[in-house]
Amino acid sequence: MLAPSAPAMTKFWATLSQRTSLADLISFRYLLLRGWSAGGGLIAGLVQTFVFARVLDPQRFSLFILVGAIGISMWLFELGFSKILFVQLRRNYLAGEDTLALGAQANAVAIFYAGLIAAGAVICSIIMALQPDATLWDAAELGLFFFFSAFNLAWYVLRNASVAVDEYIHFETLESCRRVGYIGLLLAMLVGLPFATFVILINLMWAILIAIAGRRLIERRALTPQMRGIVGRLRCFFRDNRAAALRTGIHAAGEVYVHNILYLAVPLAFGLGAPTIVVDTALKIFFGTSNLCSAACDLLVPRQTEGYSARDRTTLVRATVAAVALCALPAIAISLLLLFDAKNLFLLLLGRAAVMPPSMTPILLVLLAVVVIKTPPNFLLLYTGYFKELARLAIANALLMTMVIGIGVLAQIDVVGLLALYAGVFVVAGLLYCSLALQRPIRDAGAVG
Repeated sequence: MLAPSAPAMTKFWATLSQRTSLADLISFRYLLLRGWSAGGGLIAGLVQTFVFARVLDPQRFSLFILVGAIGISMWLFELGFSKILFVQLRRNYLAGEDTLALGAQANAVAIFYAGLIAAGAVICSIIMALQPDATLWDAAELGLFFFFSAFNLAWYVLRNASVAVDEYIHFETLESCRRVGYIGLLLAMLVGLPFATFVILINLMWAILIAIAGRRLIERRALTPQMRGIVGRLRCFFRDNRAAALRTGIHAAGEVYVHNILYLAVPLAFGLGAPTIVVDTALKIFFGTSNLCSAACDLLVPRQTEGYSARDRTTLVRATVAAVALCALPAIAISLLLLFDAKNLFLLLLGRAAVMPPSMTPILLVLLAVVVIKTPPNFLLLYTGYFKELARLAIANALLMTMVIGIGVLAQIDVVGLLALYAGVFVVAGLLYCSLALQRPIRDAGAVG
């Protein structure tokens, strides 16, 4: 049903064959900043594993892994509202129209997310406090770590607003500083920084960054300083975007589910400890590479959206192909590192906390290839507003992942087998995303032009 037609493929390759310069498509300053902030995310994830394996006992380590994974994945659970705001802000900005009303809605959505994150942190603390051997400070530490990890949810609204009004370089400068700060605080624990101080400082860092980013967006009329009337602006947003919000919500929820299903299945099937640590380490590499690929795609979003808005199919295709090429660079580099000496890499990261099975490496290589295939068309569809198609695809992917992983758990397959099944579903999803991108935004841009 989603297979691209022969004429569509002929036009696609004809457009692709035309020469273009990468400098015509992206800012190299943005390339360097976005590359570091995304690469810093991967490094931060690995450094976190390295440090936590040495400053926390395995049981507490695996607990913080689960809480951190849920928190980090919360940006996916923003239900796509920031994507709706981006499409509208970008359209008004490119057309020279006023963006203040949409900025007020962005402000309301960001504050709404911050409230949800705070509620989630309180729930985490309460659950921890109810455990027999937990102290109140143990509960507070878990809640603070969840808040830090999950605040990406609100930060993501500011990212999309910044890209929409061409303030992406300023935002990525702040994001790069955040990565450096977090890695520095992680390493400080190896020389004596108390864990309690660490969780306080990482949240203080968020407050500083939000203040700086918010000020610039207010100046650009992509955010407002108003705290009153938030409920009314949220109502206005949902009233005007009810159908789109439902569709982006389905897509985002589906992405959260398929990305994190192993964090549910593995602890239930094998318990906390080594199995969870092994899966988390493999997924950190996968998600870290995914973040790098997302960064590559972010670089081309301004050009893709300009091309799509102008119905310039040539620019749209060139920018999309450039995104695929840039995605391939970090995936190839990490794949070569794994092929060179995966055993010692995992030994360095995990220490005595767990042993990574050698058979995990080929599965990881498949996942790294899939992320190159899946990420660019996903971004293209999101930022050009094909929410209905993405919602349908998300439902199909979630159902397939549930069935496959469920069969694996019932058949009592080991951790390696579950990760292999997980990778297989992602292969299917990647192919579907590619086909949908060819069928919708790329075809439509050419048809109208």
